[in-house]
Amino acid sequence: MPSARDQDGREVGAVRGVLASVLGMISGGATHVAVATDHVIESFRNGLWPGYKTGEGIDPDLWAQFPLLEETLSAAGVVVWPMVEFEADDALAAGAAAAARDPRVEQVIICTPDKDLGQCVSGTRIVQLNRRTRVTLDEAGVVQKFGVSPKSIPDYLALVGDASDGYPGLPGWGAKSTAAVLAKFGHLESIPADYREWHVNAANASALAHTLAEQRDQAVLFRTLATLRTDIALFDDVDQLRWNGPTPGFTALATRFDAAKTETKRSRGR
Repeated sequence: MPSARDQDGREVGAVRGVLASVLGMISGGATHVAVATDHVIESFRNGLWPGYKTGEGIDPDLWAQFPLLEETLSAAGVVVWPMVEFEADDALAAGAAAAARDPRVEQVIICTPDKDLGQCVSGTRIVQLNRRTRVTLDEAGVVQKFGVSPKSIPDYLALVGDASDGYPGLPGWGAKSTAAVLAKFGHLESIPADYREWHVNAANASALAHTLAEQRDQAVLFRTLATLRTDIALFDDVDQLRWNGPTPGFTALATRFDAAKTETKRSRGR
């Protein structure tokens, strides 16, 4: 989003962008809304893998907006799940699973482009929406995009790696070969040690099998990193997520954001 600074010179552009996006969902017909945030970037996963993502390198102007975002969304009447031990993605996974269990819910839409949320997609009941590209993935869409079903996404990421989360996957295991093997066997444990039993179109199958045999424990660890937690208690009843309008305190924040001055990158550099 374009940079924007309020009357005190504080950066608020990212908060304005997220707020506009969430209010756009509500205007578009969403009746129950919740936003998960990484209140603390580090999570339990950092204790499992030293290279897992941290808050290092985050733009200070962006980092400073995290508390303001949580305050603003709450003032707008939106439920906020600030994660500390777990990650925002875990909250999205747990919230989607809990909401989908309620027969009154017509559909759960997870709004994020993150590929690890593909594991949460279920039929057409839980879908994933990339609001930037306006592409919605149901279960068939996940299979078409990755070549594997949602239940195999953690295994897929374990083998190919996820640079944004800081783990490398296994050497040689690219997207195509991984999809070919997992489309047939589903999970790491089901992949035969002897590549001749694979009967799949995977280049260098012998080398892949050798790597998996040597680094299977590593792959299982990476799968643990990729597997989102759905056992987090976030709400007792889905009606707690219903949007009932902004709180009285939202007016002052909205006025502050409306008055913020948008800056170009060139002017910021000066």
